[in-house]
Amino acid sequence: MKPKAKTPSLFQSFIPLIILVVLLSLNVKFFGDDTLAGSNQMALILAAASAAIIASRLGIKWRKQRDGIVKSISSAMPSILILFLIGSLAGTWMISGVVPELIYYGLKILNPKIFLFVTVIICALVSLATGSSWSTVATIGIALLGIGKALGMNEGMVAGAIISGAYFGDKMSPMSDTTNLAPAMAGTDLFTHIKYMLYTTIPSIVITLIIFLILGFTLKVESGLANPDEVLNVLKNSFNLNPLLMIVPAFLIFIIIKKVAPVPALLAASLLGGIFAIIFQPEIINQVSGISDNYVKSSYIAVMKSMFGPVSLNTNNATVNGLLSTNGMAGMLNTIWLIISAMVFGGVMESAGMLFKITQTVIKHVKSVAGLVTSTVGTCLFFNLTASDQYIAIVVPGRMYAKAYKDRNLKPEVLSRTLEDSGTVTSVLIPWNTCGATQSSVLGVSTLTYAPFAFFNIISPFMSIFMAVLNIKIRRYTDQIKKKKSTRKI
Repeated sequence: MKPKAKTPSLFQSFIPLIILVVLLSLNVKFFGDDTLAGSNQMALILAAASAAIIASRLGIKWRKQRDGIVKSISSAMPSILILFLIGSLAGTWMISGVVPELIYYGLKILNPKIFLFVTVIICALVSLATGSSWSTVATIGIALLGIGKALGMNEGMVAGAIISGAYFGDKMSPMSDTTNLAPAMAGTDLFTHIKYMLYTTIPSIVITLIIFLILGFTLKVESGLANPDEVLNVLKNSFNLNPLLMIVPAFLIFIIIKKVAPVPALLAASLLGGIFAIIFQPEIINQVSGISDNYVKSSYIAVMKSMFGPVSLNTNNATVNGLLSTNGMAGMLNTIWLIISAMVFGGVMESAGMLFKITQTVIKHVKSVAGLVTSTVGTCLFFNLTASDQYIAIVVPGRMYAKAYKDRNLKPEVLSRTLEDSGTVTSVLIPWNTCGATQSSVLGVSTLTYAPFAFFNIISPFMSIFMAVLNIKIRRYTDQIKKKKSTRKI
């Protein structure tokens, strides 16, 4: 008879996490802003190796650990495919003039004092309509970041406003995958879940908007960047800014609303951007390809280059040149490397039972409703940190806590709301999480730079705890029974 594998102790389960935190801290100290180039990936691999060694000593076969790694990486494959296509979309939308046109009209309309405030609202509306924070950030988000830079705004603040609005819409949209996933895990229906989220989400976004409005009127805009009027002139002279270009983003929003899956939707929008580049931007096509005597060949080379690799458009203004550069699919490779490394770590930790051991220990010490909500928030954050995926941060705690909420007569929407208030929105604040890595790569702003300004994402989990501590809008089965009894008396 084969010896049965042992269950890891709490101390053993924490060892890989301690190693990971130490290595990540050293990376920040020694590599600075360049940690995504490989040092963080190696930190995750080495922490995974330490977990694998402990698991092997406990009698957990390598085959089981390997299967856990493969399963973990497989769960991230949709995100990786989307990330590749976001890179190609950014490239074709740049050379087609779509992004430059959005920047151009944004500069003409938006005032620096209300820019951050309006950015949150625009991203919230687009994300609410599409149900996708990723698509919102990769399209209108890139344009808004360019506008903010041209206005002299701090890029961390602008990115924080973009993230705040995008994740508000993602969280509240009935078309969002996480908004459907959370109630499914908790055992409630979609629209009950969305209506119940209003009690924590509306205060969170209102506070966020107030903060950005105050920042807009009190902070001094950085000087030394390009004059907005000069940027407008350069963009107008460099591109054929035609209103028909707006067909491209309108098409993407339309097909996403029609529930076309993200991968084919992004590919279609990327190819449409390439077609519009060929039609409207012949000079840009020739500049990117370096060919001027054969437009068919030039078009093919330029569109392909914009989709797979770095493209930099040259104007007579250095600041504008910085706005008009993309890296295509190739620019996403470091981020994908990071995601795969994070999935390796999460896969070993989960297959060895270390994540389960830590979270079960937390549940045993929960005594009150406020404590239950707080521990749920902490567990979601824990899985975002360790498993590096927001879906795992919703699914696993959802399964773990469902019975605990029911035992305390709490309705399932209390759990589903807490999962979204923490699991969904905090994922983007963690550099090695799929969401944090992706948004950092897409915007070209490090996670640690924008995280302090992603106020909605920071406030949301605390708002959930705050409501639980004060016992505000905490639905119980007993409340429903009392309401029915009082109705019968009448």
